[in-house]
Amino acid sequence: MCAKINCWEFNNCGMEPGGIFAEIYGACPVPQMMKYDGVNGGRGAGRTCWMVMNSGTNSELPVCRNNRLTCHHCTFFQRVQSEEDIKTVVNPGENVREDLKSALP
Repeated sequence: MCAKINCWEFNNCGMEPGGIFAEIYGACPVPQMMKYDGVNGGRGAGRTCWMVMNSGTNSELPVCRNNRLTCHHCTFFQRVQSEEDIKTVVNPGENVREDLKSALP
């Protein structure tokens, strides 16, 4: 079995805190979403990034700059879905938007 990796490791985007692009564009909130820590074996929301990134259409919400496709078409989502045998994606809920605002600088 392959090692479980987080979205920023899979995509090599450099947007994680301390990443090469984080200082320029701002750090991605996914690694900082400790509410999802450990879910699917990830750090922060690293293996549930779609729960954070697909949580609404508000222009203040970050967009995964690496994947401009919907989460369902993302290769990383498909990998996690396969590894974890995820049949459906749960709606992230109302509190995600507030969590995002507190995670953003």
